[in-house]
Amino acid sequence: MAIDTIIGYNCVPKQTLTAEGIVERIKGKERAETIIALFRRNGDNRSPKEMGFEMVRTAADGSEEIQVVVVQHLLDSADELKPLEHHCVGCPANATNRPFGCIGQIRYPISGAAEEWLLSQLPGSEEPLVWLLLRQGIQEFNYDGATVRPLRAAGTTHFEEQRTLKRNLTEFDINADQVFEMTFLLGNIHPNHAGVLLLFFNAIERGMEADQIIKIGRLPLEERAKFAFLHKIDAQDDPTTAEMKQFLYALYVAWRLNVPLNLDV
Repeated sequence: MAIDTIIGYNCVPKQTLTAEGIVERIKGKERAETIIALFRRNGDNRSPKEMGFEMVRTAADGSEEIQVVVVQHLLDSADELKPLEHHCVGCPANATNRPFGCIGQIRYPISGAAEEWLLSQLPGSEEPLVWLLLRQGIQEFNYDGATVRPLRAAGTTHFEEQRTLKRNLTEFDINADQVFEMTFLLGNIHPNHAGVLLLFFNAIERGMEADQIIKIGRLPLEERAKFAFLHKIDAQDDPTTAEMKQFLYALYVAWRLNVPLNLDV
């Protein structure tokens, strides 16, 4: 399980297989390789054509159906990606410098370290303009974390940390549930919201004039190109923190291109 992200940049691979089709094939290949490795560790040397596993599919009406999936079929489907990989070379939406690098993920469960890191990036009162924007957004849009609390209460499927971490920002507190809600649970992230999130999480320079901050999502593309991305993945980052930084970079790329970052949470 993961949060899947797709930079909504139109391209030949997406026109050919759809964004969802590309994600399905990438995940299918990963699943096939995992199954093959498991069989091999157990001394089973059969061909992938002879390997299968059961998968439960849920229909639109809520009913469930058990299907047997042949591993070779997943590999064959993934092979349809290969003729399209060359389109990713030099693509402005390729955020990871690899085939289909406009697609990323943050794997569940979200680590407590990553939640702490996100909270630590938020502006304090020493950066009054962005701090005021954050406080105003929380109040106006009622980001109270209510949509996240059931996920955290359900166990460690989505979050490692069962406590709700929080940070005091001088005149108000903000917690990790609110941060997750305003980042991942509002649907696809469009450029205006993307620019604001990049400011909140210190991913682009925050020392700008008030009028620039207000129109951050409407800046001309040549103005956006002047902003550098400020986070780097460090060796000491845990896997979720590294994936959060990669997510923010994908958000930055989408904002620079003036396209949405599509989410499947």
